[in-house]
Formats: sequence, structure tokens, C-alpha cells
Amino acid sequence: MTPVILLAAEKKSAEVTDWAARIGWLVGLALFVALVYWLMREGWKWRGTLQGDLPELPSAPDEPGEARLTMSGRYHGSTTAGQWLDRIVARGLGTRSRVELTLTDAGLDVVRPGASDFFVPAARLREARLDKGIAGKVLTEGGLLVVTWQHGERLIDSGFRSDRAAEHTEWVDTLNQMINKTEGAR
Repeated sequence: MTPVILLAAEKKSAEVTDWAARIGWLVGLALFVALVYWLMREGWKWRGTLQGDLPELPSAPDEPGEARLTMSGRYHGSTTAGQWLDRIVARGLGTRSRVELTLTDAGLDVVRPGASDFFVPAARLREARLDKGIAGKVLTEGGLLVVTWQHGERLIDSGFRSDRAAEHTEWVDTLNQMINKTEGAR
């Protein structure tokens, strides 16, 4: 036999795609992703239930006074103070959002479009510092403004990132001076 005839005899048709198996795998993958998403959502709701003892967040007074500092940026969430991975989700504190911060003599006004606003009275402020991370968000060293405040029986760390990160140092200095004056008056 000639080599051409041997090659022609060995040729086979291409494998036919098994569409039923492919569709089955895609449906199975979609169901798995939906299950994981549902479990994550239930975990989030369960965490909120466990933190249900957190009191209502205070709202800003009608006359908060003149603004000492203002900042626009991002709110990255709140955690139990000193435990940067223990996210607080109750009362909407776990919802990331844009933020407008205003510091007055009365306290810190946190306005979050699309999420619940809250106000931290000056007497409840405990500390301000620069940090590199808070639950689910890690930045370069000093890239996050973290404000520690008292709410009910809990100390809470809330993380903010300004649109202009150079503002963070001024915020830390001003907040800590304000906290020291408040503590001295008690």
C-alpha cells in the first residue's frame, strides 16, 4: 500500500461535542455559585442578629455648630475596637459607601448617601489614628483614618478614606486634641 492510502484509512471524523454534558456542568456550576452566595448572605444576616443588642445610632443635632473640618471619601466599615477583622454589620455599620464627614464641637457627623447616617457625640469619641486596614480593606500604611468611639457598651473602630489622603493627618491631630479637651473637662 502506498503511504497516501494509509493516511486516508487512518483519518477519523472530529469528536462531536456532548452539549448535554456541557449544559449539565454549567447548570451545576451556576447552582453551586448560587448556594455559596446564599450561604454568605445568611452568614451576614446571622452576624447582624448576634449584634442585635447594639443600640440605635444617634442622629445629628439640629444645631451641631460650625464645621471644624470636612472630608469626602469612602466609609469602609466598622469593627469592634482593636479587632480589625470583627466587622460590625448591625444598624447598617457594615455597609460600605461614599461618605461626607463633618467635625464640629458637638461631634462627628457621618453622612452616607445610600446608607444610614449617624452621629458620634464629642463625648463618645475616644481616639483617632492612621492605620492600614479594617475588615475587608487593606491599604498602604497610614492610608486609612480610623476613629474609635463608644456606642452603648461597645468600643467601635470606624474606617474612612479621604479622596485626598493628605487630609488624614490633620483629622487625626484635630480629633485627638478635641478628645483630650473633652476628657480634661470630665
